[in-house]
Amino acid sequence: MLLDDLIRGLRESKGFLHKRDIAAVLARLPAGKTRVGDDCAAIPDGTGHLLFAIEGFLDEFVSLDPWFAGYCGIMVNVSDIYAMGGRPLAVVDALWSADHERAALLLEGLLAASAAYGVPIVGGHTNTRSRGEQLAVAVLGRASCLLDSFAAQPGEQLLAVADHRGRYREPNHYWDASTGAPGARLQRDLELLPELAEAGLCRAAKDVSMGGLLGTALMLLECSSLGAELDLTAIAAPPGVALARWLSTFPSYGFLLSVPDAHVAAVQQRFDARALVCTSIGRTNDSRRVVLREREAAGELWNFATASFIGAHQRGAFT
Repeated sequence: MLLDDLIRGLRESKGFLHKRDIAAVLARLPAGKTRVGDDCAAIPDGTGHLLFAIEGFLDEFVSLDPWFAGYCGIMVNVSDIYAMGGRPLAVVDALWSADHERAALLLEGLLAASAAYGVPIVGGHTNTRSRGEQLAVAVLGRASCLLDSFAAQPGEQLLAVADHRGRYREPNHYWDASTGAPGARLQRDLELLPELAEAGLCRAAKDVSMGGLLGTALMLLECSSLGAELDLTAIAAPPGVALARWLSTFPSYGFLLSVPDAHVAAVQQRFDARALVCTSIGRTNDSRRVVLREREAAGELWNFATASFIGAHQRGAFT
């Protein structure tokens, strides 16, 4: 695929468009004491931060694959907590379903993920007389040392981390390296994130979400008022997966970290030891432009000086 076509496809993708919708919401929120645009709200509690997040799921996803939607309800929330250097404490869910049988599939997925990730479901809301299926899940966690989308600095390396031991939930771009994996392994792999924060090896991170790896990069860079040059040839896709598809993939385990040169080897060593793929895909700068390079070709993916992505930089960094 030509680089210009790739960039155009990313800009017009559902993942990018859904993320861009955030800007209109952020613009209407009043300024507060927490920074909006991160994976979780981080609320100081004296010795660290409480982390609070919620995920809602597209109706068609919940309707077509209710068990996996339930599973994802916990999986993606847990990922948000770990992406900020925290550890999850508990989740609550709100589900709507047409009947008890459909609700049971959602609940079975939620319970399976609760067991796999060791996070209890402590309450929620249920309606089994709805016209269709809907799901939202909220999570509470805590961090002693934050990983923060607003903390990246110019001149750092961007490290992409993913678990390639999975498969697609066809026909969607969901890379499932979680269901069927041992829960102890899933939990230990995620524990690397708060350990990096507590060891002082990394201060800025984000989990890869519906915007894919490059959409996630745009969110992190916008929050930190930075730009970057990203090398497409350095991005590692699983064997047999085309790069264009991987760039739009929502992985069950995927993170983007901004790391100073002095700590890159130590960070990569920790992921390598867990058989997780960690590669340097580019470097941050203060240009506020995100440029993609593929060998001799180069193209601008985004320019924050002329267009916001999620609108985080318009609100500033609150303390």
